[in-house]
Amino acid sequence: MADVFSKSERSRIMGLIRSKDTKVEKDFRKLISSTFYPKSIRYRKHYAKLPGKPDIAFVKKRIAIFIDGDFWHGYKFKKQKQRLPRKYWIGKIENNIARDRKIDRELRRMGWRIMRVWEHEIKLKPEKTIEKIAKMITEK
Repeated sequence: MADVFSKSERSRIMGLIRSKDTKVEKDFRKLISSTFYPKSIRYRKHYAKLPGKPDIAFVKKRIAIFIDGDFWHGYKFKKQKQRLPRKYWIGKIENNIARDRKIDRELRRMGWRIMRVWEHEIKLKPEKTIEKIAKMITEK
């Protein structure tokens, strides 16, 4: 299937897609801050000292949280695979999935606990995700 946009127009469109500080991330960080602020539990965003630059890192607790976009990180990828143009997207998403697994292994070797959260989970039930994080923080 050919692209409906010219190469320059597709490039412009793709350039508008954010890789960090997305609306979902910003809204979720506000929720985390309001939930954990009175308890003085601090976090770092896009923590560059770790592999994969976790979206949220509770450094003292050694917890790394990644907010994965449903499309980009392959949510229901097996179903979606048949509908995608094979030339580009399948390889791109498969590489993202492989990179995520590699980063998880590296972080675990370093003694970090990892949580990967799908974008749709945060949109639908952010409180449930906050509960999971709170549980991780109180463990250990």
